[in-house]
Parts: sequence; C-alpha cells; structure tokens
Amino acid sequence: MTTPLLGLPLTARPLQGRVALVTGAATGIGAATTRALAAAGATVAIGHFTQIDKACGVLAEVRRLGSDGIEVSADLTDPDAVGLMVSQVTGEVGPVDILVNNAGAYPRHSWEETDERAWASALDVNLTIHYRVSHAVTSGMVRRQWGRIINVSSVNARAGRPGLTAYSTAKAGLIGFSRSLARELGPHGICVNTVVPGAIQVEAENTLPTHHRARPEDQISRQCIPRRGQPDDVAAAIVYLAGPSASFVTGQSLHIDGGWLMN
Repeated sequence: MTTPLLGLPLTARPLQGRVALVTGAATGIGAATTRALAAAGATVAIGHFTQIDKACGVLAEVRRLGSDGIEVSADLTDPDAVGLMVSQVTGEVGPVDILVNNAGAYPRHSWEETDERAWASALDVNLTIHYRVSHAVTSGMVRRQWGRIINVSSVNARAGRPGLTAYSTAKAGLIGFSRSLARELGPHGICVNTVVPGAIQVEAENTLPTHHRARPEDQISRQCIPRRGQPDDVAAAIVYLAGPSASFVTGQSLHIDGGWLMN
C-alpha cells in the first residue's frame, strides 16, 4: 500500500518518533509539507494564525495518514507568542526535532509605495519571525544533539521582481540566515537548509489583484519543465532534508522551480 502523497510504502516511515513543527501549515506549501512529514511518520504541530478550520482539516488528514499531531495558533510577530507556541508543542507532543519555517506574507508595493512601515513589515513576516521560532527551538536540539531546520525562501530572492523589493530582500536574507546558522549549529548535529520554490500553484495566488497575477503560460515559459509547480513538489524536498538521508547536507539552497534558475 502506498501513500497518495509520496508513493512510499506505509512501512517506510523514516521520521517515526520525530516531532515536526511547520509554520504557516494551514494552507499551500505548509499544508502539503505537514501531510508529507506525517506520511513519513513524524508527529506534526500545525502552526497557523487564526485559520483554525483549515488547520483542523489538515490535522484530520494527518490522522488518516496514520500519524498524530496538534494545531497551534500563534502570532509569530509577537516574541511572547512564539515562546508560548513552542512550550505548547513541547508539552503536548514533545520537543521539536524538525522545524519548517514556512509562514510569511506576499506584500506587493512599488518602490515609490515602499515606506519605512511597509519595509519593516515585509522583513518581519518573511525573515525575523523565522529567527524567532528557530531561536526558540534550537536549545533543545542542541541538548539532544540532533535537529533539522528547513527555511522556505523564494526564487525571487535571486531573480528579483518589480513590486517585491522588500519581500525579495527578506527571502534573500533567509538564505544568508540559513548558511550562517548551519555553521553555528553543525557541531551539534543540526542541519539547516533552505528550499527555494519557484512558481508554485497555491490558492493564495487567486487572492491577488488581476494586474499582479502572472499568466501561467508566462511562468511556464521561464522553466525547463513545462508545468506549474505544485505544493507537493516542495514538500517532497523538505521531507528529504528533514530525514536521515540528508544528515550530511547543510547550508544548502535547493531550488524547486522547474529549472527556472540554474543554481
């Protein structure tokens, strides 16, 4: 019997006994990652902010896959809320072994519209929150001498795009953050990597104003593989980086973009 997500036998559960916290896990890449980690055997904490119905839906799918988990709501821009979230996860399902920093926002502002407030907000929700959550879980990883941190960046960190200067800057900063943290934590058996998704088809893109949406055929024309990327494409890479097969992989940036940019 195989899982619908990974095509793996249900007996092949390399993350059995591990606890994974995924932020921004109620929808899109985060939800797909949560399901994939659960299919690999991890107990999952579904991080979200005021998306209780969707988070509970993901949790139901996790249980159908034969794993367990919880949903946990937190405003990651509040340092106290981050601490409480990590304490809740630890108390209910155990200390975090695997952290997937996926939460973020996609604010679009022209350069002329980018003021101090817009700039600070974009960096906070796409970079600083990942520092906060990572800082809250790494002391436990160091004590146990094992851990995985996977940060979700964006192809715009390298390609750039009009209207996304602050967003692209934050996502580029996430790559530097991952590389430096990999050097800090490597001696403690902790691997830190970044995934760099390209044009992934998620529900959130439907909420963008029409004039901000790229045509699918234009997106596909940039790639070597002529199809839209899917959240499961990113999730599969994250599960690899979270697992035992990636124990000698750290400080890397893995593009999942259909060959949009050659890395």
